Amino acid sequence: MWAIYAVLSALFASLTAIFGKIGVREINSTLATAIRTIFVLLMAWGMVFITGVQSGIRGIDGKGFLFLALSGVATGASWLFYYKALSAGVVAKVVAIDKFSLVLTFVLAALLLGERLTPKALLGGLLVTLGTLIVAL
Repeated sequence: MWAIYAVLSALFASLTAIFGKIGVREINSTLATAIRTIFVLLMAWGMVFITGVQSGIRGIDGKGFLFLALSGVATGASWLFYYKALSAGVVAKVVAIDKFSLVLTFVLAALLLGERLTPKALLGGLLVTLGTLIVAL
């Protein structure tokens, strides 16, 4: 089931780029990010209440909360830079560079989480790097 969710994530991420590029045409990219974030917030909390998991908030410890907060700050920074890049750049190039985060994630997961970089992951990372360079340059 996770693979279906991942494919849906990719589909909606692609729509994010297209809709975002159209949305920032005549709006400041920071303002556009803030407006977008309102809808993300409403959707996320809506799903919390629809699925009935709101009581789980009491079970989050300090460490979990800290890392969720840091993840949120990283997401916010990513979105701000993404929309700034979209407002000034070509969608295909911006998205290609943005998706280079896959390679950075492989490296950071190995360094910070101790995850093993398999030959398949290394080859995929190399191909993504090459693809990023081909599209972005």
